[in-house]
Amino acid sequence: MNRTFVSLPLLSLVAVIVTGFVMAALLSQGVVSRADEVVSAADTSAVDSVSREYGIVTDGYDIVRGTVEPGQNLSSLLQGCGLSAADVHAIGLKAEGTFDARRIRSGQGYAVFYTRDSVPAARYFVYEETPRTYVVFDLGGGFGVSRGTNPVEWRQMSARCRVESSLWVAMDEAGASPLLAVTLSHIFGWSVDFFGLQRGDEFRVIYEQEYVDGAALDNFRVLAASFAGGDTAIYAIPFVQDGEQLYYNTDGNSLEGAFLKAPLDFYRITSRFTNSRFHPVLRRYRAHHGVDYAAPAGTPVYAIGDGTVTAKAFQAGGAGNYVKIRHNSVYTTTYMHLSRFAKGLKVGSRVRQKEVIGYVGSTGLSTGPHLDFRVYENGKPINPLLIKSQPKRPIAGDNRAAFAAVCDSLVAALRGVE
Repeated sequence: MNRTFVSLPLLSLVAVIVTGFVMAALLSQGVVSRADEVVSAADTSAVDSVSREYGIVTDGYDIVRGTVEPGQNLSSLLQGCGLSAADVHAIGLKAEGTFDARRIRSGQGYAVFYTRDSVPAARYFVYEETPRTYVVFDLGGGFGVSRGTNPVEWRQMSARCRVESSLWVAMDEAGASPLLAVTLSHIFGWSVDFFGLQRGDEFRVIYEQEYVDGAALDNFRVLAASFAGGDTAIYAIPFVQDGEQLYYNTDGNSLEGAFLKAPLDFYRITSRFTNSRFHPVLRRYRAHHGVDYAAPAGTPVYAIGDGTVTAKAFQAGGAGNYVKIRHNSVYTTTYMHLSRFAKGLKVGSRVRQKEVIGYVGSTGLSTGPHLDFRVYENGKPINPLLIKSQPKRPIAGDNRAAFAAVCDSLVAALRGVE
């Protein structure tokens, strides 16, 4: 299990197995990155002998770096640089529309540029907002505030991971970031049970990883991937159709599973996904990580997709009668306040999409008949109204030739990953 670092564009990886026509198809599909997609603020500095950091010429300055501590804010940081309260106020006014000073967070880095005078003075304060972006505060007379972007590079790599204990460990042993496994779970989540991987199961992946100033970030673009386990072999081939890039198997069918748009036919949305909703029973604000559908008591409630029932119970002070379904290794749904359950439904039952699992009621903490419907992605609540619902159509006939060219080249490239 190892990882191959590729410093040249993906052309160097697949040129030995694909023709110029196929590479043109890959470029047109966005599978292969063009060199001009990587934009770096340091491009011009390559031919410039002047040293710069954050776009600032460093000659004549000493740079002191630090990390924002808990309890610190922009005012305390700037006053620590020797600025007066009046100057800090002026800078805060200049920052309006460019940076919200309240967004200073502990743990983020900063740098202060000091002059090399007999009495050093702070000339620039730079706050590292994210690994990619920073904010420059000019501490000179103008008190200007501007944003900048660090040089970004997408490096192309490949990895072959054979599972011995877990995919997480296999990724690490292959030299790839274990968090790449999360990206793969989103791609293969409808085809592979990531909670049931067996020893000897294998993933191969060609991907790009984002780097900023030479430091790796856990952001990935999967250019192609495959899974092999037992007698099963599944490929994930990216292809753009109808303006949307999805992953398809070698037959041209989308790997993305299907969800119904709603878990019942007759409904009216009375409450949406929010982090602050006034609860009608508790009479206070709290998060509501679901969608409430008002419907007559007894209205059938459907499973929005195929899955396994993992919970069927009653919670007096909250959900009332509820059912929880695990659809795959990524998505779980919960259906709450049911009046009763479908006959024969039990924990461990396999259910099909649009199979009745219960009926609308007002059990638990409820003021009237409705369904509280919730969706979880990798254990975290997400907005049910934003989940992709309808199945994507397979590769259209007029796209078959282009898809076949891309598919053949990437399958061959994956087979060559060591």
